[in-house]
Parts: sequence; structure tokens; C-alpha cells
Amino acid sequence: MNLTTRQKYMDAMNRRADLLAKADEAASAGNVEALKDFTAQAAAINPEIEGYQALMEQEARFAQAEPVRHDPEARDRAEARVEALRRGDPITFDAGEVLAGMGVRNSTTLATGSLIEPTRQGTSITDTKGTMSSIIDMVSVMDLTGAAQYRETYLKTELTAYTGKVETLAGTARTASDPAFGIVGFGPWEANVTSFVDRNLSRLSPVAYEEKIRSLAMRALRRAVVDKIYHGDGQLTGNKMYGILTAVDEAAASMTVAVSNLTIEAGFLDKLVFSLGTDDEVLGTARLFLTKAQLQAIGALRNQDDKRIYEIVPDPANPNTGRISEGGLIVPYCLASNLASDGKMIYGQPAAYTLGLFGSYSIRLDESVKAVERMNAILGDVFIGGNVMTPGGFAVGTIGD
Repeated sequence: MNLTTRQKYMDAMNRRADLLAKADEAASAGNVEALKDFTAQAAAINPEIEGYQALMEQEARFAQAEPVRHDPEARDRAEARVEALRRGDPITFDAGEVLAGMGVRNSTTLATGSLIEPTRQGTSITDTKGTMSSIIDMVSVMDLTGAAQYRETYLKTELTAYTGKVETLAGTARTASDPAFGIVGFGPWEANVTSFVDRNLSRLSPVAYEEKIRSLAMRALRRAVVDKIYHGDGQLTGNKMYGILTAVDEAAASMTVAVSNLTIEAGFLDKLVFSLGTDDEVLGTARLFLTKAQLQAIGALRNQDDKRIYEIVPDPANPNTGRISEGGLIVPYCLASNLASDGKMIYGQPAAYTLGLFGSYSIRLDESVKAVERMNAILGDVFIGGNVMTPGGFAVGTIGD
């Protein structure tokens, strides 16, 4: 029997509830070992439940998108865009539409869902490209239409309070303490994308045609932006877009924490996890970004009893993410093939990085580029920018330096 996502979700919820009930019974009986065991088993089900929740949200978005096909205004807009494309004229999607197309739920943060998949639109053209890094679903995002650049002030050092005896301090000048501020920002950097589709795409209905062009263009934009979030624009000077690996403020001070000589071995995650935050906190919203090969190396670590040191639990709803656990330490991870040539891992809070969209996304079709192959070229252009806006928001670990 094929179970629906909701049925699988309810089954997981029931299994967790049963384990928690057994944990309560063990606690009442004073059985500490059984309490720990049942609690650990219940916690292990949490990623499965969260995965089903994300999958149900995604299914709900697709269900809600279907009535748009029957919306007269949406149909008129789609038909107008299709006619423009067929004439060779460019069409534009404003920043709001771009954010929606890339999975944004609001104007502040990208959602945990993913870009609309072309193969879910009911067309006959299949996109064979696989999953890309989900970091773009986690960073902060801003609509900066009309802005020439974006700058933000941040606090580098706080005020210091001094204490002393009242009778000693009376009538004396108190010790002064001034805060120190820094400025961090970024400007517009062009992202241009090119996708090729069979000319038979134009045989689809206007709504399906517009949906397909939109989804392919948004996916291409998404893929281009992901690498820039990690590496920036690659300029030695005059940078407009900074990546996590290249993030600096306007005084060229690094916005990340460097962790050197990192080796994939027992306890190595502690170096990253405890490198962020002050001495009075351990950040609980951070995530590890690493390559698939690095994740495999972590999973291959064994103790003296030939048991895994780290347990890896992939997210059933998103194969690009999951959790790594060792005892009581649980570290969410996100695969990033973009880091394959860097020899680095990144650990930090995705929301500490801000991605800005400077205006609309212009898209046009060109039938001349691959005319012999009967292919149409989808050409898109948009201005983007970004930087780490929170000092120490990420730790960058270098493997084996």
C-alpha cells in the first residue's frame, strides 16, 4: 500500500509519541538508562518528521499554484509575455516575482522550500539537472530595486562597564569606554544565464509556455547565484558581490572566523561548533556546509569497536541536507559541490549572509544561436549582490593546512 506524505508524517508522529511515553514511564520508575535510550530514539525521528513537514508544504504550494491556470488576469499576463517572447522582445520579472520564483515566502528570508521544478509543470520537456546547494534557500534576501549599493553599520566592540567602591569613585572622573563600529556592504553584480530548450516548447499552451520559461530561467539564476554566495564575484579589487569565503567589511576586515589545520577525525566538529559565538554562548542555529566527499569521509570514521563515530541522517524531503550527530552534538549539514576545489568547510548561520536583488530579471528568447539544432536560447540578465553582514557569522575551516 502506498502511503501519502501526510500518512507517513502521522506515523512518524505516533512513533515519536510512543517513545516519549515510554521515556516518561522510565523517568517515573527511575530508570535513567532507559530514559536516555527512549529519548535518543525519539530525537532520531525528528529529522524524518521535519522532512515530511517540508514535503507537505511543497505539495501545498503546487496545489495552490494550479488555480492560477484558470485566473483570467494571470492567463492574460502569460499570453502577453508569450507573444513578446515570440516576437523576440524581452520580458521582465520584477524582484517580487523573482523572489517568489526562487522560493521566497516573504521579503526578508528565503524559504526552506525549493525552486519550482520544471518537471512538475505538466510539460513534455524534462530537466535532467540534479539538486544544487540549498544555501540559497537559507540566506537572508532583500529587494534593492532602484538602489546603487547597500551599506550597513555593525557593532565591532561594545561599551565596557566599570565598577568600584562608592566612596572611592566619588568625586573622580569615571573611566570612559566608547563602542567601535564598522561598515559592511555590497553593490550590484551582473548575473547572466543561458538555457537551451527545444523549439517545440512553443507548441505548449500560453500558460504552460510562460511557466516553463519562468521555471528554467529561475533555476538557471538560482544555480548561478549559489556559487556567488560561496565565492563572490572573484575580483581582486573593486568587489561588488562578496561570498562567505571572501567576505570583508569596508576596512578590509574579515567578516568570518578562520579555523586552520582542520582534519576529519574524531572530535573535529567541536573545533567548528565552538569557534562561533562569545564565551557565553553556543550558536544553535548554525549549519555545516561541506562537499559530499567530506561527508563520506565523516561517515567512514570508526571507533575501536568498529562502530561509526558520527551518525549521518539525510533529510528525506531534501537529499541536499541532513544532520550529523555524535552523542549529544547534532549538527545540521548542507552539501555544497561548489566547495570541491577549495579544501574548506563552512560552519555558521545562513541568515548572516544577505543576498540583494538590484532590479528586475530581464528574459528574452533567441532562435538564431542554435537554429540548426532547432533549439531556442533563453537569455536572462539581473543585477545581484551580497555579503556576510554579521561579523563572525561563519567559521571557515581549512582542511589540512
